[in-house]
Amino acid sequence: MNTRLVLIWLLCCFLSACQSTDEQNVASPPTLLNDSLFPSYHLFPVETIDEIFYLGEDAQFFAEKAVHNKSTLQKNVKGLVKAIFDHSDYGMLYRNSANTTADTTFNNRAANCLSLSIMTYALAEHVDLVATFYEVDIPEYWTRREGYSLLNGHINMRVSMPEVNHVTSIGGSWADVDFDPQMLRNYFPRKPVSKNKIVSMYYNNKGADALVANSYTRAYSYFRAAATLTPELQQSWVNLGVLYRMVDAYEQAEMTYKHALSLDDENLTAWENLSILYTHQDRDEEAMQITQMVEAKRKNNPFYHYILGEQAFEAGDIIAAIEHYRKGLKLDNARHEILFGMAKAHHELGDVSEAQRFLERAVKHSPNQQEKQRYSSKLATLASN
Repeated sequence: MNTRLVLIWLLCCFLSACQSTDEQNVASPPTLLNDSLFPSYHLFPVETIDEIFYLGEDAQFFAEKAVHNKSTLQKNVKGLVKAIFDHSDYGMLYRNSANTTADTTFNNRAANCLSLSIMTYALAEHVDLVATFYEVDIPEYWTRREGYSLLNGHINMRVSMPEVNHVTSIGGSWADVDFDPQMLRNYFPRKPVSKNKIVSMYYNNKGADALVANSYTRAYSYFRAAATLTPELQQSWVNLGVLYRMVDAYEQAEMTYKHALSLDDENLTAWENLSILYTHQDRDEEAMQITQMVEAKRKNNPFYHYILGEQAFEAGDIIAAIEHYRKGLKLDNARHEILFGMAKAHHELGDVSEAQRFLERAVKHSPNQQEKQRYSSKLATLASN
């Protein structure tokens, strides 16, 4: 089992969300926030809600021009959404690590699904449209980064005309916004979430960035802000538990994981991190019981086998990696990440023809232009050798 698993809400377009409780008033026990472990956290202030959703003059003018492209007496909701996706020479770029504020996202012309939603919300609000955030409920999905396994979630949104409106609409009264159209076509269940919860997810993303960069005090500042603003959000507590474990505050970590599980005892990442903690404490029997329960529930998830393949590949066990990837493809043979895993594993073994075959399939099943170009570039390099 990976000893550096982190629950993180890296809200990206084709990624999934873990379960979370309905929003409610959940008191956060003060003992769960241990400022004494990170006494200088206040030197790393987090962005305020106003700073996260702030738009500069260029972005404001962009929204006004896009929504009133025909007349100031008419609003074009779909026109605004189309303009957002066209907002660069090659369209708005997808970037997993783009955990940025609304105005920075607009100026950089690159986003992940969370920053895209934050920017769209701000643009829509500026021109008096209604924007609703949605959390999409899809299976656990991980990515690998700097030796960490990061659990990803997914957010999309709907922009619509207000119910009471003195301006007519063009081309429909609403439009959904999502980097991955497959999400909308698959009709994954989704539920509306508050602006505060979105801000807490943003803080979790920023905290995870800091944790991966070994900036633990900065990470605490962000996770603390997330847990304080939206105490019912489980991933904040799990992230804090991971951070506590990494600074050897084992009792604090266990308390925090168990609090996350009190919010939802089906949170498998909280269970897995608790198992990792028990392993560190030589509580092997308790750890094994949790591990067996988690593995039994995850065995039908292709991404579980994918992440095991990635870990095996990084450890240099290519044969084991291929076996894990193969199990994942048996469950879903159209996942571009697993297909690319097979390609790089076969390339490592010197089997160029198989590597090329899997790369071609990865290109075919890519969810966006950036991934397609990435795989196509690797395919071209392989073909030229």
